[in-house]
Amino acid sequence: MKLVIKALAISAFATLSACGGGGDSAAENIEAAADNQAESLEMQADNLMEQADNATGAEANMLENEATALENEASNVSEAGENQAEAVDDAN
Repeated sequence: MKLVIKALAISAFATLSACGGGGDSAAENIEAAADNQAESLEMQADNLMEQADNATGAEANMLENEATALENEASNVSEAGENQAEAVDDAN
């Protein structure tokens, strides 16, 4: 699942990067795509935390670890989007 999410994020960035041209608009699109992806990951993490709260023992620990990993990935996606948006702004 993490591989699918990463692939979607990379393809979204690549697609938006290929669009070019719009200056601020391209940067805003990149940042918005990253924010949307991060929000989706955070919602998945919240759902896993809820499941973990309802589970017991090792299953709860596994779900909490997966949720934490998703939250970290969400943060990384958001930061990468901001960095790409800044790079687009700087290039224009």
